[in-house]
Formats: sequence, C-alpha cells, structure tokens
Amino acid sequence: MAPGHEFLLAKMQNYCSYQERSFFDVKSKLINWNVQEKVIDEIINELVKDNYLDEERYAKAYAGGKFRISKWGKNKIINELNKKQIPDIYIQIGLQEIDDVEYFNTLKEVISKKDATLNVSDPEKRMNRLANYAVSKGYSRGIVWKVLNQTI
Repeated sequence: MAPGHEFLLAKMQNYCSYQERSFFDVKSKLINWNVQEKVIDEIINELVKDNYLDEERYAKAYAGGKFRISKWGKNKIINELNKKQIPDIYIQIGLQEIDDVEYFNTLKEVISKKDATLNVSDPEKRMNRLANYAVSKGYSRGIVWKVLNQTI
C-alpha cells in the first residue's frame, strides 16, 4: 500500500465491516471520492486479501436478505446483483440460499397480503393485478399463476 493511502484503506475497512459490500460498492464510493484507479485497485486487493471483501459471501448475504426481509423474488435479486456486476456463478450460489418451499410460501404470503388491500370486485382484474404485483416483486409469471390458481 502506497504511503498516504492507509487512511482510505482504513475507511474502506470500516465501510466493509459494517455490512457485506461488493467490489462495485467499494469502487463506486472511492470513485465518488475522486481516488485514482490504480489506488482503487490496490485498496480492493488489500480488502480481498484481508477478507473484508468476498463476492460469493456478498451474493449469499444479499440474496438471502432481500428474499427474507424484502420478500423479493429471484428475478429481482438476479437483476440487482447484475447491476452490481456480481459474476453469474456467485449469483447462482447466492440463490441457493433460498429454499424452494420457503420461496413458494413467501410468494403465497406476498399475494395474500396484497389481496387483502385490493378493492377490486371483478375476479379477473383482481387476479391480473395480483399477478402483476408479484411479478414486479421479482417472481416469475409461471410460479405466480401456479400459486394464484391454487389459492384463489
């Protein structure tokens, strides 16, 4: 590490200690601070070496958290991880954190909560609105319609 950059490294260590971060998050923050590309690469390499950064660990934490806390479907999780430039292999590993039965049950919960707030009497319109809502949360149309046809 070049002299004078220890301060930046310490700031990024704190940043990464607070919660899991991706390379993209760290690089974006350093770019916002007008740090040179060469220094950014040095800092990222040091963070990886010291186990502050790990893309696989990040993908697992992100996928599990967004699913359990925000009730996101796999499609939305994949899109957001792609935006953060996470490699596909780590995205797939991250998605393995989501149990299929729990995924199905969470989708049912998402649909039933939304159904309780809808004020639509026409059954076809209601089903379409529920389906569109679930798809917007990142669930695939196929599984959404499977759940809708089972529960409503």
